Amino acid sequence: MARLHVYDDRHADEMAVRVRGVTKEFGSGGSLTQALRGVDLDVPYGEMLMLVGPSGCGKTTLVSIVAGTLEPTDGEVQVLGHDLVAMSNGRKVRFRRDNVGFIFQAYNLLPALTAVENAAVPLLIAGWRRGHAVEVAADVLERLGLGDRLASLPSELSGGQQQRVAIARALVHEPRLLVCDEPTSALDAANGRITMELIQQVAVQPDRAVIVVTHDSRVYSFADRIAAMEDGRIESVGSGPHEPTPA
Repeated sequence: MARLHVYDDRHADEMAVRVRGVTKEFGSGGSLTQALRGVDLDVPYGEMLMLVGPSGCGKTTLVSIVAGTLEPTDGEVQVLGHDLVAMSNGRKVRFRRDNVGFIFQAYNLLPALTAVENAAVPLLIAGWRRGHAVEVAADVLERLGLGDRLASLPSELSGGQQQRVAIARALVHEPRLLVCDEPTSALDAANGRITMELIQQVAVQPDRAVIVVTHDSRVYSFADRIAAMEDGRIESVGSGPHEPTPA
């Protein structure tokens, strides 16, 4: 099957993400699994791209490679003008800290910290004063509807509330690239819309980009483009809020 080249007409310096021929293999010999099979993808600055498709098709693997948390087996990965494949591990850690926000299915909240302290963690790691970091984190949590739960521990929050804290933590340092894996999976329709509106407001800017992995068709209307994956390939692409269509 021929690869779909999800290119954009703009120049390379207008791309937040440029992926070429990316493959990813796990295991070896008879247990070899090809998670990605030569993916090409451009994500311009100012865009929210949604990746959709069945479980196991390679969506999370692709965004993990773009975010720099997983190495490709082969191919080129340019993010915010930097070659991730050529980066040392230490430089890649600093790059992610300064430029990438993550919203993954696992909340990964620190159980001994309150909601506002959890949300402030990226700012504290970056060296912000604690008072200022907590103030900024509290503002993001209030906009996510958690203004009355700032002092709550994760064990005192529902699953949906914990997910919103994780979302606040990803947004608090205003990353230039936001990578989201099912950000609305534990939220009802109203809170899912609030969350996507905040992501759109904070993260979709002329010098930033957002990639969202989702099965939630309720949020397709927020996408600038929707790319459908299957069997390790991007099979179709379309402009939001419509369903992706074959190229």
